[in-house]
Amino acid sequence: MIVAANRVVEHQGKAYHLQVEDLGVEQGAMEARVYESGTVLWCKRVPYADVLARGLEKAALDDELRALMDRTMHTVQAAIAKGKLG
Repeated sequence: MIVAANRVVEHQGKAYHLQVEDLGVEQGAMEARVYESGTVLWCKRVPYADVLARGLEKAALDDELRALMDRTMHTVQAAIAKGKLG
């Protein structure tokens, strides 16, 4: 399990804190959140049951989940840059 990834993104003079947190294999999902000044502006659950269904070894599973976390972070950051969040 990968605990979380965090990043601060500046857009139009505001600082947004992006966080993607692994909720664990029991839930088979991650949760992406965007904060501004401690307030949650946006939140979305990202399921990964399809990755779990592949029956990967722990190291390979961790690699897949880290890649999903990175892609999710990139997508949310792009949405902020386009003015779609915040």
